[in-house]
Amino acid sequence: MPISVVVGILALQGAFAEHQTTLNNLATKSCTKVKSMPHLTCQLVRTPAELALCDALIIPGGESTTMALLARVNGLLEPLKEFLKIKPVWGTCAGAILLAESIEGSKKGGQELLGGMSVKIGRNGFGSQIDSFEGPLIFSSDSETLTNRSEEFIGVFIRAPIVLSVMEDPSLPKPQVLAKIPPQALPPYDDGTEATNLEEDPRTIVALRQGNLVLTTFHPELTKDDRFHEYFVRDVVAPSLSTPPTPS
Repeated sequence: MPISVVVGILALQGAFAEHQTTLNNLATKSCTKVKSMPHLTCQLVRTPAELALCDALIIPGGESTTMALLARVNGLLEPLKEFLKIKPVWGTCAGAILLAESIEGSKKGGQELLGGMSVKIGRNGFGSQIDSFEGPLIFSSDSETLTNRSEEFIGVFIRAPIVLSVMEDPSLPKPQVLAKIPPQALPPYDDGTEATNLEEDPRTIVALRQGNLVLTTFHPELTKDDRFHEYFVRDVVAPSLSTPPTPS
């Protein structure tokens, strides 16, 4: 009998409805087509009480500064910080920014972060709205959930953040790169010069896992391809329910 999991979606602002649709479709599909998937229930999260119902959480794309402010107003900021220490959390776009240890390009006055992942993120790293783009991902994970489909995964990047550096902290799980974009998709550096040694440029990283925390700088919920949602539920959330929590 499959285990049951409740995946919450932070529903203060941003693309939470799209994540909800994808998870509900995945839950329906998992009943008939996806083996070894847990029984999945989706929970929108706007209060600490709703967060407490969840086994895991998705922080959607949107506006990270606004999201952090609303989380504080709703009494969620500190509960979220405690939640991600023991349970799986996946941040997409704005959610990725909130999971970063530090950021560049924050608005005047800065912004609050949840932290948890040993990365430095640049807000709007690929440019403004007009610089938004779609492009194929290069998977660097050995997860069958991500790599067992023949079709390319096309990432949707809308005012997307960019990974500036990945640090390793001996007290935390080692960061694992899940996917990159082709080096030619990178913007020039701020001074206008082109990047060198592109294969090692951290800015090509668009999906990263560290322990039970996952970030994607693009919007998987805006595609019809549900493999990242399946990966989060099957490869991250489900195993966390059968193993003791470790610091993320």
